[in-house]
Amino acid sequence: MTPNPPQDRPDEARLSAWLDGELDAAQRAQVDAWLREHPEDAAQLRLWSADRDALRARFDPVLDEPVPAALRQTVQQAGRAGVAPQARWRRVAVAAGLLVTGALAGGLLGAQLAGTDAGPLAGLHLPWADSERVRPGGWTHRAAVAHAVYAPEVRHPVEVNVAQGSAAEQRAQEEHLARWLGKRLDMPVRLFDLRAQGFELVGGRLLPDANGPSAQLMYQNSGGQRVTVYLRKPEAGASTAFRFQRDGDLGLFYWIEDGFGCALVGKLPREQLLALAEAVYKQAEDQIQPSPEAKKPAS
Repeated sequence: MTPNPPQDRPDEARLSAWLDGELDAAQRAQVDAWLREHPEDAAQLRLWSADRDALRARFDPVLDEPVPAALRQTVQQAGRAGVAPQARWRRVAVAAGLLVTGALAGGLLGAQLAGTDAGPLAGLHLPWADSERVRPGGWTHRAAVAHAVYAPEVRHPVEVNVAQGSAAEQRAQEEHLARWLGKRLDMPVRLFDLRAQGFELVGGRLLPDANGPSAQLMYQNSGGQRVTVYLRKPEAGASTAFRFQRDGDLGLFYWIEDGFGCALVGKLPREQLLALAEAVYKQAEDQIQPSPEAKKPAS
């Protein structure tokens, strides 16, 4: 038998209501307190939030489309006298199900005809298993391109290498890298510690961004897999919740908060990328002070 969860743990309905902003102040405070003490539940909520955002981005436009005539006719016919209620609603449900299935299949076919990459939607994968795709031209697209260009490099993956030389030399290079990038980006730059997740810092480099410089930090595990952290100073007032995107076989977790934009990029399972992104997010949050006008939740 599976043991019951602790009595004070919010159930999934309560967590979902918290995510949708449907709790009153007292209930929300209780969930906030639970999430601060249980990072695994907080991580799950981040995944739910990313999935919700992806679904909205993908299907919200459909809500404004007119109801197809065939579905309207089926509903009207089902409402006529002489049709048993159960049979009536079965017919409506079947019609609606066929409509949704056809719309989803049509969307996939349209993407294929347009020459776009369906990614994890290929074959029989369900559409809602996909995530919001990276938009070409945006800063997350630049983060993905930078990863694709430099992560495979063998001899020159970074401009400043902090993994060579003695321990003292490595430390000196780390300090130099942080100072150099911080000066060029005009904001504090922290070299995140991902050793608990199995990744060592290789080094970093300066990159161009839309309105100035950006930076890339590169990490590698014992198996040779690499992830990169893309850092930028966003436009004034910009803010983006913690989200997930895909660009081909690359996954990205990204956010903008308190004048700090960050994207973690890699070819890893989503759950592993999430653990890395959570570590970066927490370390960045510990370092960066909120602007005076920023509203931060009580801790």
